[in-house]
Amino acid sequence: MLERSLIERRRYLDRLLAFRDTDLVKVITGVRRCGKSSLLALVRKQFEREGAPCLFLNLESKKSPVKTEDDLYAFFSRSLESAGRSYVFIDEPQRIEGWQNAVNALRVDYDCDIYLTGSNAYLLSSELSTYLSGRHVEIQMLPLSFAEYALFCGIQFSPGSAVALGADGHPVLFDDLFRRYLFFGGMPATAALDVTQGAHAAYMSSMYDAVAVRDVINRERERGKSRVTDPRLLRSLATFLADNIGNECSSNGIAAALSSGGVKTTNKTVDSYLSALNEAYLFYRAVRYDLHGKALLKTNPKEYIVDLGLRSYLGGYRASDLGRLFENAVYLQFLYEGWTVHVGKLYSREVDFVAVRDGERRHVQVTDNMMDERTRERELAPLRSIRDAFPKMVVVREGTYGTDVDGIRIVGAREFFLPDAAR
Repeated sequence: MLERSLIERRRYLDRLLAFRDTDLVKVITGVRRCGKSSLLALVRKQFEREGAPCLFLNLESKKSPVKTEDDLYAFFSRSLESAGRSYVFIDEPQRIEGWQNAVNALRVDYDCDIYLTGSNAYLLSSELSTYLSGRHVEIQMLPLSFAEYALFCGIQFSPGSAVALGADGHPVLFDDLFRRYLFFGGMPATAALDVTQGAHAAYMSSMYDAVAVRDVINRERERGKSRVTDPRLLRSLATFLADNIGNECSSNGIAAALSSGGVKTTNKTVDSYLSALNEAYLFYRAVRYDLHGKALLKTNPKEYIVDLGLRSYLGGYRASDLGRLFENAVYLQFLYEGWTVHVGKLYSREVDFVAVRDGERRHVQVTDNMMDERTRERELAPLRSIRDAFPKMVVVREGTYGTDVDGIRIVGAREFFLPDAAR
């Protein structure tokens, strides 16, 4: 949609290069069009500047000469025979039946370092793990974080500042740009200040259709299971989830809600379609974590959408529900920073997020504002009930407050989403 030169997304680039020249196949996963191919291109360009032999194949291109796993192996082996240490880049290999056999054979037979992309979690959950027996590492990629979005828009906020200059020399307020991010989301192709709602809707429509057909319906057909066959039901479920981000959901409840709206279905069908949406990275599931029993719970998880612009598109661009959008954005920011995110439960109370990383935990409440005394107490009460020593925080979208209440840190949106914020 929008032409732009490749912009480094340093966090992902560093994660990927940390495993360079190891006996691990590097697999970049994430929703379609979030930037996986661009990341591969950045890595490839860096290696080529160093003079390293690089071999690339995009299996989504109609010009690809590869149709079978034998073709895939032969395509690379011809060059690898005499090239010495080489780097192999393959975009969307799951389009070739038996691709995993070819990739594993290349890894074993030649002196090469292999990099793949995948737009469906089934790539790793079953196929790749079976054939590579732990000899792979996954780099999970998301649409742009807010800091990346600002960079793509040509805006850089100085540490502590809530205003920056745009490319045209005019001031841009953090609050204004952040609202735009909550509305249009972080897909790289639409990250610009001049993107209109009409242009955004056209792009998101094509993006959703590509995911629904290629990464859900066709993927299910290729697996021979055909659990997901009705595009209308898939769209209805995606729209329902987008409208209910942050709400507890069950297959029974969703099936009843859809059926009452004229889309007849069952809880088992909803289960299958929901799993397919998760596998295509359109939605992420946050399971509940019992803070008293220190255990994950199987019932009533929550679903968060991968990109808030997709939520706007599915919901008809309603400029409302900022609190719900903000909660989703906080969830995605924690994922971007490498945290695993759960929904906390402590007896009858709920904590919005329990974020876990490297043995550390963060207990987090998220709110649009805390100007009302009752709202402030509602947000603080669950955190006060937690007796462990892990940090506790409330992330607030708007308003100015003290930085600490009873040992609970109060963090504004500007501090939380921009890179100079401390965790």
